[in-house]
Amino acid sequence: MRQYQFLILRRLVQVGLLLLYFLGNYAGWKILQGNLSGSLVFGVIPLSDPFAILQLFFSGAIVGSNALIGALIVTLFYGLLVGRAYCSYVCPINLITDLANYLRRILKVGNLGSFVFLKRQIRYIVLALSLILSSIFGLAAFEAISPISMLHRGLVFGMGLGGFSLLIVFLLDLFVTKNAFCGHLCPLGAFYSFIGRFALLRVKYDLESCTHCMECKHICPEKQVLGLIGKNSGNVISGECTRCGRCIEVCGDNALTFNLLSFAKKEKQ
Repeated sequence: MRQYQFLILRRLVQVGLLLLYFLGNYAGWKILQGNLSGSLVFGVIPLSDPFAILQLFFSGAIVGSNALIGALIVTLFYGLLVGRAYCSYVCPINLITDLANYLRRILKVGNLGSFVFLKRQIRYIVLALSLILSSIFGLAAFEAISPISMLHRGLVFGMGLGGFSLLIVFLLDLFVTKNAFCGHLCPLGAFYSFIGRFALLRVKYDLESCTHCMECKHICPEKQVLGLIGKNSGNVISGECTRCGRCIEVCGDNALTFNLLSFAKKEKQ
């Protein structure tokens, strides 16, 4: 059971949120209404996608106080506490990419061509372009074409274009390269990497317990964050860590655990 503890938790959170949104919009439940771009909790507490709000700000749109408060709440939650956990525990695209990557392993699918150009830094370029284009065209540029938003709205309100966006992301991850969308292209992941770099929840590594099997690096969707493995004990400090817990699940040495940091005692990688 330990091998799948965080996988089960991720699926419970993802499916549970989708169910609450669906019941909120169709059955009148007040627990969670709206979608990932803008929600109300218990009909009172606003939650907003801070990256979408940032795009609206660059577009010159007037943003309401509730939307700003909602964006601040979400930013503080991920920025101070759980880092980039949005990508692995909340985002519905994660369900699709995990399926594609599972099939890659089972079917032994290789990358389509070399795709040397598909670097992880591209997502930061896409983030910057999203803000620039928002300013030029006067609309939230990435939000208008985001497969995350289209898929979530499709699942909650009816499929529509969500099915097409799902297919594109699935094929990218299956045939182009592992974690093609989330790990290389998605500006929302880049945004949460920025704001989550100082979050308290970290993965802690114990060098003395490690037998250097490297299963953690094999399974990690952002393996570059595990640079300390085999070198020195400490905490994973990169904001790109999604806190998915995969490395902890596959570590038979118990060398990896989740750790809540204090602001005064941060260890350096």
